[in-house]
Amino acid sequence: METSKTFHRKKIVIVFLICILLFLGLSGRMVYLMVFRSEHYSALAEDLHQRERKIKAKRGRILDVNGTILADNRTVCTISVIHSQITDPEKVIAVLSEELGLSEETVRKRVEKVSSIEKVKSNVDKEVGDAIRAYKLDGVKVDEDYKRYYPYDELASKVLGFTGADNQGILALESYYEEYLQGEAGTILEMTDARGVELTEAGEERVEPVNGDDLYISMDVNIQQYATQLANQVMKAKEAQSVSILVMRPDNGEILAMVDVPEYNLNDPFTLSDAFLELNTPETTEEETDGEVSASGDGLTEQEKQDLLNRMWRNACINDTYEPGSAFKIITASAALEEGVVTEEDTFSCPGFIVVDDRKIRCAKVGGHGAETFVQGTMNSCNPVFVTVGQRLGVDRYYHYFEQFGLKQKTGIDLPGEAATIMHKKEDMGPVELATVSFGQSFQITPIQLAATVSSLINGGDRITPHFGVKTVNEAGEVTNTFEWEVQENILSESTSERLRAILFQVVENGGGKNGKVEGYHIGGKTATSETLPRGTGKYISSFLGFAPAEDPKVLALCIIRVPQGTYYGGLIAAPVVRQLFENILPYLEKREYNQG
Repeated sequence: METSKTFHRKKIVIVFLICILLFLGLSGRMVYLMVFRSEHYSALAEDLHQRERKIKAKRGRILDVNGTILADNRTVCTISVIHSQITDPEKVIAVLSEELGLSEETVRKRVEKVSSIEKVKSNVDKEVGDAIRAYKLDGVKVDEDYKRYYPYDELASKVLGFTGADNQGILALESYYEEYLQGEAGTILEMTDARGVELTEAGEERVEPVNGDDLYISMDVNIQQYATQLANQVMKAKEAQSVSILVMRPDNGEILAMVDVPEYNLNDPFTLSDAFLELNTPETTEEETDGEVSASGDGLTEQEKQDLLNRMWRNACINDTYEPGSAFKIITASAALEEGVVTEEDTFSCPGFIVVDDRKIRCAKVGGHGAETFVQGTMNSCNPVFVTVGQRLGVDRYYHYFEQFGLKQKTGIDLPGEAATIMHKKEDMGPVELATVSFGQSFQITPIQLAATVSSLINGGDRITPHFGVKTVNEAGEVTNTFEWEVQENILSESTSERLRAILFQVVENGGGKNGKVEGYHIGGKTATSETLPRGTGKYISSFLGFAPAEDPKVLALCIIRVPQGTYYGGLIAAPVVRQLFENILPYLEKREYNQG
């Protein structure tokens, strides 16, 4: 009996001790949570009763060298609804449907969706946003936002690029300089009760956005406008497929203008332009398209429209390659003069063709040029002369200069999507390949590569990086970044560069480039005419590259006309375009330099 009582007492003691231990454990846990973890759980509790809305940063502007705004911002609004705060859903649906031009069904889905916050529509005109705000509807939020705006619509569209729905850069400079332009978003924090209803007496907490920096570029809007006007004129006159004009400073690589028409409207980039559709609409039957294709893309499948948009947005100056033709003879001449395999006085004989490995390579002049010096051969753009010079160089030395001049690498321009040179491998270059490369055929480069390489050969021999970016500036007017661009010195000797400039001056002064002459100025340059691939279609690419002044180049221009109708020789249709360009911009550049100096 005594043993049973003792056992019972022990059980009571054990239970009591367990209760004490549990109590101490719970007390310790409460002390830990209330004292040592109080901040953490207070933050969690606060987070449950906070609702966050983003405040977009104002995107940095893009300005030309004169401070002219090329890409700006307009204030727009984002309309959102908070389900738990809506007291009159039918009125909200009716107002938003009418003001936003949305169907009642679309708005109803957003209003009735149970979520912390639901976006109804973004990029709403500020006037519409103000009108919705004036209704003072419970649960409807109107937040001011920014939308990209391009004052010049189509001008420089393929250089500037555009932004997406979230104001992020999509193409070209807008994409390349995204990290500088985008800024940092801010937030609005509002307190709510357990039901998600806003506690108006608690107010809002705001973390203000940090706006993006302005980007200043080397483009001159006046030169860009005039070059665009000339490109459109010659495209219309020659019924060409497209026209590109590049204008740059050969001494430092700054690009003053880059045109590639037809262009598109930056404020409406997803609408196919009429000029582009005329040239690029897919061949389909009326039954397949159910009528004509419109600019909005009616009659096209989604994939067909996207393919066309991608082509419309392409910048042929950097994204596409082509056979440069006789303009590439500048590179052959540079290598040959530098290597010493030819001099200006060396004589050649042109019967109208040259035979290489049993293949007859013809000269543009069927009857031949007869006896001529190297300078005359360059003035005449004589293929047999340059084939002979290429043979003197040989594959090894020619390929060495091809690499030394930077033609095997991309230029490094500050635009995304630059295409690389398409060139024979050294081991695959036989006598015929060497011959055709010597006068600019059987390989492909981009227009920007040709312009950058020739700039480097005529500027004294320093390989420059073509570019637009100059600097970024914050809202306070402080320079935050000054961009520096790589220069590879002495890819060609100064003496050879000087000799080359003198030869190219003769090409314009007395040779095939005479249609590029400008009264009162010394112009150097080279014409080119090449056949499109595949050969035999009767389609050509005409071009002219010119620079001024010939003795000390300050500006270089390249005009490329793709598939012109009728006369297609570069000296006859492309050289006059550069002449007109120079006639207008050379006095302007002199005045601009004087004002800046």
